Amino acid sequence: MLDRQPVLEDEHVRLRPLRAADWEALFAVASDPLVWEQHPAHDRWKEEVFRPFFADALANRGALIASDAKTGAVIGSSRFQGLEEADGGSVEIGWTFLARSHWGGTYNYAMKRLMLAHALASVAEVRFLVGATNTRSRRALEKIGAVLTQRREDRVMADGAVIEHLTYAITRESFASGPLAG
Repeated sequence: MLDRQPVLEDEHVRLRPLRAADWEALFAVASDPLVWEQHPAHDRWKEEVFRPFFADALANRGALIASDAKTGAVIGSSRFQGLEEADGGSVEIGWTFLARSHWGGTYNYAMKRLMLAHALASVAEVRFLVGATNTRSRRALEKIGAVLTQRREDRVMADGAVIEHLTYAITRESFASGPLAG
């Protein structure tokens, strides 16, 4: 089925499997409070909150570290998770964050294009779950052609808060004719 730990690269970004040795470089990116400002886990910039997030990423074996293809600097991370084999297959892409120096579309766009092309070669649909109030992420998903579905999920955050998450989706067919088609 889907290789959830590929190496993917274009002229902007390089994605490779996350390793334990990446802790320091990735936490340097994650320690910026503004990165998490609209995220339901808005305190993930704190080491004691980020450390379990990082450990979970390693344990689930679907996390990719992102680096700037020109400089090699670590700029963020994303994951493939929740692989489902029924109905042609489906996987979630999420847990994505980028250094503010790389906000503005180019790098997120490149990461999503690479990950979507890779995933949709093996599965029929990619899902994205996003906090209902996370307007920044919702706009970014809409910009790449993701469609809001009727699926909703309440997720319990590390602090115990229950946050409604919305599900967006991109199918193999919509990807082929959408804004990321290449």
